[in-house]
Amino acid sequence: MADSTPFIREDVQGFLALVNSLPPPESLVAEEQRAGYLAMKAMTEADPRPLAVIRNLTCPGPAGDIPVRFYDVRESRDPSPVILFFHGGGFVIGDLDTHNSLCTELSAELDLPVLAVDYRLAPEHPFPAAPDDCEAAARWLAASPAKLERQVTGIITIGGSAGGNLAAVTARALCDKPAAAPMVLQVLLYPATDESQDGSMERLAEGHFLTKLAMDWFYSLYLPKSGDPRAFPLHASAEGMPPSIVATAGLDPLQDQGRRMAAKLVEAGVDTCYLHMEGLTHDFSTTRKALPSAAFEMGRVIAAMKLMLGKVRP
Repeated sequence: MADSTPFIREDVQGFLALVNSLPPPESLVAEEQRAGYLAMKAMTEADPRPLAVIRNLTCPGPAGDIPVRFYDVRESRDPSPVILFFHGGGFVIGDLDTHNSLCTELSAELDLPVLAVDYRLAPEHPFPAAPDDCEAAARWLAASPAKLERQVTGIITIGGSAGGNLAAVTARALCDKPAAAPMVLQVLLYPATDESQDGSMERLAEGHFLTKLAMDWFYSLYLPKSGDPRAFPLHASAEGMPPSIVATAGLDPLQDQGRRMAAKLVEAGVDTCYLHMEGLTHDFSTTRKALPSAAFEMGRVIAAMKLMLGKVRP
């Protein structure tokens, strides 16, 4: 009989021992979890990279102005694609600050501007507030708004977990109804793509950082509609999607969802790069200080982005 124990990297073993030793929260309250998530990132995430431009702005949205943060390693630049970043956190937690360091890393390493979106969160704003905000921000960005002082030639959507979900949903929206600049790449890091409760969700339900209990709590507040492609992008068509990168982690309950998304893209003939990080946890992109191997794997993701973007940006 095959051993069902998952492989765990050496640096991840110590990280999980610490995480699993912490007392579980007595209650799951959104505001407390948001504060805890931000505090955890201060301990686990790499320091931000110095950039020429980091500006807090707003863009128009369906329910009022949406806070955004603009990054660029250069003070000014010629027309170029722009990375549109959506943070993770189960549609309930996370903000511009929890993923600030990662956005600086993307701009510095890819030599591209980044726009991070502070979309509305549940339970105050359940589905479809998040995808509505993300699509609005994407269309605003595509129009090369004057306050950015940049000519946008293409959109690269990227995000992890809930952010990966929103990156895929936004890319589909911009393919179905093109914006002023085209989609050129989507990057889905350990994305939440469907409603599945079996497979890796069951096999890795607890003890590996992200838990099934946490996912159930997130969805109990976000209230996504089962079968709706704007809630679960695996239900959307993959035809005509932009070149794609999908990354999954071997200790992540969501790994099967990411694999299914990658397979669907390949089956539709989409140019797709699939990366699997065996022995690594969910949310590895923002644990780069705590886990040296996570920093290495994010380097692989960025290398894949450079490869894919070389086709549109020689």
